[in-house]
Amino acid sequence: MLMKASLGVFAVLVSFLAYVSTREGKFRYERSGVIAASPEDIYPYLFDLRKGAEWSPYEKADPTMKKTFSGPEAQVGSVLEFDSDKGAGAGRLEVLKAVPNELVEIKLTMTKPIRADNVVEYRLTPEADGTRFTWSMAGDGGFIGKLMNVFIDCEEMVAGQFSEGIDNLKALIEAKK
Repeated sequence: MLMKASLGVFAVLVSFLAYVSTREGKFRYERSGVIAASPEDIYPYLFDLRKGAEWSPYEKADPTMKKTFSGPEAQVGSVLEFDSDKGAGAGRLEVLKAVPNELVEIKLTMTKPIRADNVVEYRLTPEADGTRFTWSMAGDGGFIGKLMNVFIDCEEMVAGQFSEGIDNLKALIEAKK
């Protein structure tokens, strides 16, 4: 009887893992909002990694986060290494590409809670009543990412943080006008 129960549990586990392996590992999360300001007013807060402390939901979640900046300040090649004990994890941000007042592309390498390599994009698009700020992240979560997505709505979690950051930046920029 114990052998049949063990085989049953094993069959369920194998079936579950097979199901997980069929799920899509690649992802792209995106949120946007309109800020009543010009792209020129917003861009410095996106391009200069040091200014992230003023609006980033990750830094607001852990004001004691350890941060180390290296490379050229507010230029392609700027690097921020971070380590948080309160939800932001640990990793590295590196500015890969920048188009003034339009786009900042950043490589995000997470080292904890799980290893991941993603590309973050900040895009600014002028609109009649201001500038649309679009924050996206894309990558491939691999098998661990697929497994996590079975239990956690990662898009809702991450994109919710993006929405919070957009709201923070909107409040910061619009208060200065």
